[in-house]
Amino acid sequence: MAGAKDYSNAQVGQNREQIEFHVREILKLIGENVEREGLLETPARVTRMYEEIFAGYAVDPRDVLGVTFDEQHEELVIVKDIVYYSQCEHHMAPFFGKAHIGYIPSGKIAGLSKLARLVEAISRRLQVQERITSQIADILEEVLKPHGVMVVVEGEHLCMCARGVKKPGSKTVTSAVRGEFRKSPALRSEFLELLNR
Repeated sequence: MAGAKDYSNAQVGQNREQIEFHVREILKLIGENVEREGLLETPARVTRMYEEIFAGYAVDPRDVLGVTFDEQHEELVIVKDIVYYSQCEHHMAPFFGKAHIGYIPSGKIAGLSKLARLVEAISRRLQVQERITSQIADILEEVLKPHGVMVVVEGEHLCMCARGVKKPGSKTVTSAVRGEFRKSPALRSEFLELLNR
C-alpha cells in the first residue's frame, strides 16, 4: 500500500497454486489460449496482485490507528482527498476515488497518516462503497471516542462505467455522520465547505 505500512494477504500466498490453477481455468473458460506468450505468467501475476489488493483481510482496521495521543484540541480536524482503490464484491470489478474524514476530538487524536492507513485497511478487500464509508466512521468513533465524525467517500465504479449501464464518468458519493455532526447542520456545512476549498 503506497504511503502506508505494507500489508500482504498471507492466505493468498498459502493458496498460491490453487489460485493460479483457477485463474488458468477461468482464462480457458472465456475462450483464451493459456499457452500463448502474453498469458503464460498471468495466473502468477493475478495471484501476486490479490496478495496486495486484498491485503485488508490481513489486518484489523482498528489496529492501524496505532498509538493515539492525548490532546485537548476540540476543534474540527479534516483529512481530505485520501485516494483509495477497492474491489466491488458484486462483480469483483475495481472502484476507486477519494475519502474525506472530519472529526472533533474529545481529548484523543490519531496521527494524520493513520487515517489514510485506516482507509487502506478497510478498502483493500471485497467491499461496497456504503460499507467503507460507515466502517471508517464507526471505527473512528469506537477508537477515538470523538465528539463527532463525518466521512464522505466518492467513487467511480467500473461495474457501472465499463459494463451494465455503461455510464463512464459517473460518481457515487456516500456519507456517514456521527455524534455532533448529526445534530448540527452548521457543523456539517463547515465540513462540506472546507472540502470544497
